[in-house]
Parts: sequence; structure tokens; C-alpha cells
Amino acid sequence: MGCYDCCMRCLGGVPYCSLVATLLCFSGIALFCGCGHQALTETERLIENYFARNLQDYITLAYIIQYFQYVIYGLASFFFLYCIVLLAEGFYTTSAAKQTFGEFRSTMCGRCLSSSFIVMTYVLAVLWLLVFAFSALPVYFFYNMDATCHTIDVLTETPASINQLCVDARQYGLLPWNAVPGKACGMTLSNVCKTREYRMTYDLYIAAFAGAGITLLALLTYTVSTTYNFAVLRYLGRKGIGARC
Repeated sequence: MGCYDCCMRCLGGVPYCSLVATLLCFSGIALFCGCGHQALTETERLIENYFARNLQDYITLAYIIQYFQYVIYGLASFFFLYCIVLLAEGFYTTSAAKQTFGEFRSTMCGRCLSSSFIVMTYVLAVLWLLVFAFSALPVYFFYNMDATCHTIDVLTETPASINQLCVDARQYGLLPWNAVPGKACGMTLSNVCKTREYRMTYDLYIAAFAGAGITLLALLTYTVSTTYNFAVLRYLGRKGIGARC
């Protein structure tokens, strides 16, 4: 067998869909976890500097932020390992389906394992859809805040009406109702929107939202590829090609 045939034989066993899904998953999780972690830290700083004067007013929020940051650490580790396992499973099923490596064939255990990954990936995709929707909430909050600041900049010639434009963190459940001041109004709010902390936090939440979307796309790609590979393995098994382990 020549070098060209050998290379084509090896390339024929590459699960390209799983490979693309793995790259998407790695990039999406890195974006979501990295930007989300930093965005939570900056959010706590914004609340501390502009919306709450007493530590007791935002101590619960600080604990929640710390808890979510630990969850982010766990998500990053879990998805890194899970994507590696799915990629390895893609190599296995692709090789078995295409009979790339000699007498390598699909087995009953291999088909059971593939079906298990299909179910797990489908459940993860549904759960991650909730995470994707949840990650849109801070983007919505900062979008409303940015729109209010833009309105204040337009109405700078009428200070009386400007002072009635506020963003109340208590309405979003970030602070208790007895928190002081709990909200920012008028030019104070406009100055907050011009700070580096606000712009960076807003951009980080947008990046984390995009990362969640990329991860969801990767999980859907995994679901499609694993389902296809399982269907091919089952077809080969019905033809008597599969062996029992």
C-alpha cells in the first residue's frame, strides 16, 4: 500500500463532525466560563461601588456570585473531559462503520455505549438550553441600563426629567428592597455607564452569552453525529458484521 493510500485510509477514519463539535465546544466553554467568571467579579464591584453602601445589603449576592464561580470551574472541567470522550467515541464509531483498521468491527458493547452517549448528550443539550436562556438575563439587564443611559444623554437639557430615569437593582433581585441607595438615577447613572467597569462587564456578559450559544451548537452537532454513527453501527450489526464482546 502506497503512502497516498495509507493517508487516505487514515483520513477516512477521522470523525470530522465530532472534531468540529469538539472545537466548538472547547471554544464555547472557554468563552462562557472565562468571560462569565470575570463578569461576575466585575458585577460585584459595580454593585458595591454604585448601588449599595452597606456590606450587609449585597453580602448574599456576593455569596451567590462565589457559588456560581465554583460552578463555572466544575463546568469547565466536566465539558473538557466529556468532549474528549465524545471525540474518542466518534473515532471508534467512524472506524467501525468504515472498517478502516483491518478487522475492526462494531460490537454490541460499542453500540450500547453509543446509545448511552446519545441520551447523555441530548439531556445535556436540553439542560444547556436553560443555561443559554439564563445567560441572556444579565445581557438584558445591561441592555436596559445602556438604553436608559442613552436616553439621559439625549435629554441632558432637561435635568428635571433626567432625574426620573433610574435603574433599580432591587427590581432585578440583585439587592434586597431595604438596600440603600439600591438604584442610580440621572447623571449619576450616566456617569456609571461611562466607567470602564460598566463597559467591560457588559462586553463580558455578551461574550459569555455567545459562548453559551456556541456550546449549545456543539452539543447539537454531537447529538446529530452520534445518532448517525449509531444508526450506521446498528445497520452493520443487522447485516451480521457486528461482534459481541
